[in-house]
Amino acid sequence: MDLKDLRAKLDEIDPKIVELYEQRMDICSQVADYKIGTGKKVFDPAREKEKIDTVKSLTHNDFNRTGVEELFEQIMAMSRKLQYQKLTQAGSLGRLPFISIDSIDKKSCRVVFQGAEGAYSQAAMFKFFGKKVNNFHVDTFRDAMIAIEEGAADYAVLPIENSTAGIVSEIYDLLTEYENYIIGEQIIKIEHCLIGLPGAKISDIKTVYSHAQSLMQSSRFLSDHPAWQQISMKNNAFGVQKIASDGDISQAAIASEYAAEYYGMNILKKGINKSDTNSTRFIIVTNQKVFLKKANKISIMLEIGNEVGALYHILSHFHYNHVNLSRIESRPIGDRNWEYRFFIDFEGNLADSSVKNALRGLREEAKALRVLGNY
Repeated sequence: MDLKDLRAKLDEIDPKIVELYEQRMDICSQVADYKIGTGKKVFDPAREKEKIDTVKSLTHNDFNRTGVEELFEQIMAMSRKLQYQKLTQAGSLGRLPFISIDSIDKKSCRVVFQGAEGAYSQAAMFKFFGKKVNNFHVDTFRDAMIAIEEGAADYAVLPIENSTAGIVSEIYDLLTEYENYIIGEQIIKIEHCLIGLPGAKISDIKTVYSHAQSLMQSSRFLSDHPAWQQISMKNNAFGVQKIASDGDISQAAIASEYAAEYYGMNILKKGINKSDTNSTRFIIVTNQKVFLKKANKISIMLEIGNEVGALYHILSHFHYNHVNLSRIESRPIGDRNWEYRFFIDFEGNLADSSVKNALRGLREEAKALRVLGNY
């Protein structure tokens, strides 16, 4: 047979595949009705493995065996998603332990930020809550998490991502460790300045203090001064605070113009970071399981099995529920070598039926799932 005849044969087979697929999904719909009535779980890993082993045994070569395995994994994944949808329609989804609120009371709350006066975190806090907000600062990100967990503060402002340097990995780890939740975010433009003592000149500088990410973001400028010693600090503002305290004209810091003004220091050069569009995204974290009714972004953390196709199948829940995934990050699980947690951001609100359905599927099929916030 020539190519035209072969394609004609395929055209005869494909409608039969579609017909059989729809017949199978009709039966899966009846299975869903049964599970709704009996309370049985949708995902049955042992049954699915048994089924895949059976259909693989019907093939006649290794290539087809692998292909049939992948095909039936997909068919059964589609079946589960249909069943999750029917559970949602039947009101069998259950309620997430989050309460929707109309707004944040920014006038009477207390806010903590990491660093010192003049830090970018403080600038983000003022932009989100206003300059009259009741606030205090702590030395470390962990201290900020503890402050809201213990109730010393209602909210914490923490940097989670920079547009050029990437994620702040410690924040992701702390979100896993503490039962705190994201309720908002604030993005601010970053313009680093080289800051020295009044009267200092660039030619006087021998040592530069700043946060590790700020040193990285200013690497192009710093490469023109290879003799300078670069010392990492917990926060940019701590660097300015140190040079102001030491009074050594050979010391400089990399921080914001606001920090220089706050400590009465001299700006030796503005805009030394290598990107004109450099921005940092800060999250607003609380110990309450609440979300704003107008929230449109959700962050989750999940763990999955170390199996072929596991991540692919998990991510398919977003596709089948028409939920737009905006980012995914992975972090190693500390006590389990070469295993990872995934942090996923996607569009939506916890009140949306499509989001509820996606989360239902994720919760059933992931080893662990935690909603980090809706904001």
